[in-house]
Amino acid sequence: MGDSESTQDGRSAFARSRGPVAIAAIAGVLAVTAVAMASCGDRGGVRFWQGDDARSNSCPRPASMTGSEFNAQESGLRALRRAAFQGDFFAQLELGGRYSAVRATDKNIEDPIESATWYAMALANDEGYAPINRVNRGGLGGWKPLSRYDDCRAFERHSAYQKLDRVLSTMTREEQEAVRDRVIYVLSTQDAEGYRTLARLHDGLYGPFGEPEDNREAREAWGKGNGNNGNDQRRRRGYVAATNLFQRNDVDAYLYNYLAVQTGDVGAYVLMRDFERSAPSRAGYQRFVEVKARQWTPPFEFYPNTAPQSGVPFSDESRPRGDAYEYALSRMGSELPFIHVGRALRYLGVTDTAAQRPEDLSKRQIETLEAMLGHPMEGRLSYVERVRAIQLAAINGSSEAQLVLAVMYAEGIGLPADYARAFKWFEEAARQGSPEAKFAMSSYFALGVAGVADQDKAQAVVLRIESALSGFGPSAGRLQAVLAQVSRSQRR
Repeated sequence: MGDSESTQDGRSAFARSRGPVAIAAIAGVLAVTAVAMASCGDRGGVRFWQGDDARSNSCPRPASMTGSEFNAQESGLRALRRAAFQGDFFAQLELGGRYSAVRATDKNIEDPIESATWYAMALANDEGYAPINRVNRGGLGGWKPLSRYDDCRAFERHSAYQKLDRVLSTMTREEQEAVRDRVIYVLSTQDAEGYRTLARLHDGLYGPFGEPEDNREAREAWGKGNGNNGNDQRRRRGYVAATNLFQRNDVDAYLYNYLAVQTGDVGAYVLMRDFERSAPSRAGYQRFVEVKARQWTPPFEFYPNTAPQSGVPFSDESRPRGDAYEYALSRMGSELPFIHVGRALRYLGVTDTAAQRPEDLSKRQIETLEAMLGHPMEGRLSYVERVRAIQLAAINGSSEAQLVLAVMYAEGIGLPADYARAFKWFEEAARQGSPEAKFAMSSYFALGVAGVADQDKAQAVVLRIESALSGFGPSAGRLQAVLAQVSRSQRR
């Protein structure tokens, strides 16, 4: 939306109620742009849109985002998901609408869980409520949005609350939990910013989706705001399903603040200290939360690549962020033998044999994997796709891929080092009988990894013996040495 259009709308709305003096006052402050995010504030009961007419009140969209060409549906979804994973408020709203199949051309991709996920992501996105341009409107109740951009975003959030509540109200508890898990996963890929948002989602001092508590749309969702129609019972009682998606919990709020700090973000540290001081009981959770944070893993290894009837999978467009991710990815080529990727591809049915080298894969085989992942079919196997192949095989039950993925997390190859995730995948592989995984877990228990696996010598010995009896060389040799030592001591 152009600045001139926003300015004219702001002037005309105020001029009708305050007259020429007010016009002169506004003209003097049009050059001032307030970008502070502290609070949108309650707008004093005044709403700057008329009714619920989406056509006149919604923010405009570029044609590239709203195109309805059926043949371009898959590429359009990929573009929207790429933007949505990177925090684009309007792309998130558009995905919510696409998966709710408002348009007839989207019926083949209809998916209520995915629709609810992206409406929830949009509501939690501060791009939707952080004020862009505000001015003191005098008798109307203090500082209010001046730009129509602020007003149309408010309408978009008002509509998103309605749509989210409607779709959640038709879901089972398990489906609602799936929505919550997907939101947590997406935000966990956004480093400190995502963890801070998760902290606000669980903090009772904020609105239902982490916005300032006095935000008008938040108050309306709770049933505290005044709608256009005083007789609107729905609006007065709020949106129960939407506001209950994330339960308020001081421990979880502290946990996500703590995880944000672990990314090295200085602002997150300041916010965590502020959180501890905000209520007498909160600082007392510190030791408990530190242990819980070491054990925490996201709900998914990567975004579930299931697909609706169309066959267009839900692509995971999260990308490595920061030096740690880039360094871990760069090690894929030199430190992880490609045969492990080849075996994962064979397990997934992409190839008939385990490729020894990247050159052994045909363009069509690479494109098959890319289609499974929902990636553009470029025919070039990237390091990210090598990681995804192993992750996908692990998720689908390959004990060998689970073992490889555990080692990748333990050593920081392809993925940043994460002992909690490493232990999780060693455990999954051991559950399927992998002697190597049992040996690795015995080392965890022998040494002790704070918060992940406490030191437990007895458990370490049991796992070492099970590994040896399954034929794993290092533990078998160690077991023989122990038995020989016991025999000598008995003879003595």
